[in-house]
Amino acid sequence: MKKFLTHLHSITQCQKELNELKELLAYNSELDEKRGILPFFRARPHLSAFISTYASDIINPDRLAFEFDLFGDFVCDLAVGDSKNHTFLLVEFEDAKKNSLFQPNARYAPDWSHRLEHGFSQIIDWFWKLEDVEGSSDYEHRFGARKATFHGLLIIGRTEQLREIERKRLKWRHDHVIVDSQKVTIISFDQLAETLEIRLNRYFEAAKQDNS
Repeated sequence: MKKFLTHLHSITQCQKELNELKELLAYNSELDEKRGILPFFRARPHLSAFISTYASDIINPDRLAFEFDLFGDFVCDLAVGDSKNHTFLLVEFEDAKKNSLFQPNARYAPDWSHRLEHGFSQIIDWFWKLEDVEGSSDYEHRFGARKATFHGLLIIGRTEQLREIERKRLKWRHDHVIVDSQKVTIISFDQLAETLEIRLNRYFEAAKQDNS
């Protein structure tokens, strides 16, 4: 897909789709990217758009694309944008399996998995490509401006299967690794569901207070 679709967000529908994500994770200890994860999110645009809350400067997620083509060289699994702010979140999904985050070895501390390093490297390549074509007419046509802001998000693995030391390593990498002067966020599918539920509940609590 080379073009964004206009998206009109529904919090009520997002809640329904989030419940379906929680159910999917509860009944499946492992999920395959191609056969399970990508089709699931593609069929749930409101939940997918709400992932944009990981980019704080996306106020209104009114642009949405799945398998978004990045100028012929790379493909982003999910792209969500704010057309007014010209800000976009680019998401890479990977498997949600036992060794998706870490790979066992003979030492006490396991290695970062090949899947994680592959997904992280893809996001680096996206940023490189976007900077390379910045200012072109094709870039402006896709993103609505000669210069836009981009955030990267890698969603991979299940934290319920991690030991405490592995959770700490994942958090440290999330907090400290910088690409092109900004963090590339790495979260598990469990973290995604938990965080989106907290954020969605804030919307409903705010609505209750406004109506009281």
